[in-house]
Amino acid sequence: MKSEHEDSTRMKEFPMLWLKGFLMGSADVVPGVSGGTMALILGIYERLLSAIKSVNTSVIKDVLRLKWLRALKQIHVFFLVMLFSGIVTALAFFTKVVPLQIYMFTAPEIVFGLFFGLIVGSIYILIKAIQQPNLSMCGWILIGTGIGLWVVQLVPTETPEHPLFVLLSGIIAITAMILPGISGSYLLLIMRKYDYVLSAIAKIGGSETMDGLVELAPFILGAVIGLALFSRVLSWLLDRYHRATLSVLIGFLLGSLLVIWPFQQREYVEQVRAEEVISLDDPRVASLPTIEEPAPLLPEYERVVLQAQQGQATLQTVKRKLIHSTPFWPKAPEYPDRWMGFVSMFVGLLLVTGLERLR
Repeated sequence: MKSEHEDSTRMKEFPMLWLKGFLMGSADVVPGVSGGTMALILGIYERLLSAIKSVNTSVIKDVLRLKWLRALKQIHVFFLVMLFSGIVTALAFFTKVVPLQIYMFTAPEIVFGLFFGLIVGSIYILIKAIQQPNLSMCGWILIGTGIGLWVVQLVPTETPEHPLFVLLSGIIAITAMILPGISGSYLLLIMRKYDYVLSAIAKIGGSETMDGLVELAPFILGAVIGLALFSRVLSWLLDRYHRATLSVLIGFLLGSLLVIWPFQQREYVEQVRAEEVISLDDPRVASLPTIEEPAPLLPEYERVVLQAQQGQATLQTVKRKLIHSTPFWPKAPEYPDRWMGFVSMFVGLLLVTGLERLR
């Protein structure tokens, strides 16, 4: 008979766990949305925490002693492999096949509207799941909402790309990613490491695979450390103060709605990441915008700086990063395409109904 601490996952669960992992990974790509939120919606949140907790000091000692089979028997291997295969697939899909970071610039109403609807629907589901609600629950929700609002209004600042800071970013981001309502991607934006991590992931599989892996290594190590520590804290809170903890998490979700609202005045900062001297006869000179012309609304683009006197030009690769956003209510005459955001929100609400059936 299996202990409650052992992995009870069966191979027949693979398609469903893979799908849930894919949905979690999709949520983690969007700043403002938490993979932990999706895990709560899908009904695997506490199971995920238990699986992460199964990687303990005893397992690490066995690995260091090369007793790998013994170590594997203590870990919820099947559950973690099935779930994280979906997460990794989503990260690859939304950075290589369907670049979600680009659609966040070109169609923000659709992307953020969809997740806004998902979160509103999930809040309703979670409140419904709390048994015997009382006045104290409202107090905890208000506390969680206050913390959530404070986090999402933090202003990004310039930060170094030193491996130690990337490691710290991994610890903080993964902690937020498993915490519903607090987005790990958004905290990466605040720490100016969102584009850094996505760019490193995008390099894997091509000629720059090794560079990408080297850049990601400190982040991955930080993520492992953060998972090991914070999952135990959360699990302890849920075991002893389940209703209060869940109420605070609902508050986090409510607070996150401010930054997920699809209609925002967004401010960006541009940084030149690379430069290349080219001839004025290069066909790119005619096809790309100059520094004086309007730039395309993309997270990364190329532009040309003409140097006619020297008979050459400088090709610049420019990164655009979000530094601040202010929500507003779209008015019909000034915002004729507002319906796109509202329709997307409604689709998100409908998706929650379907996702709840996956619980």
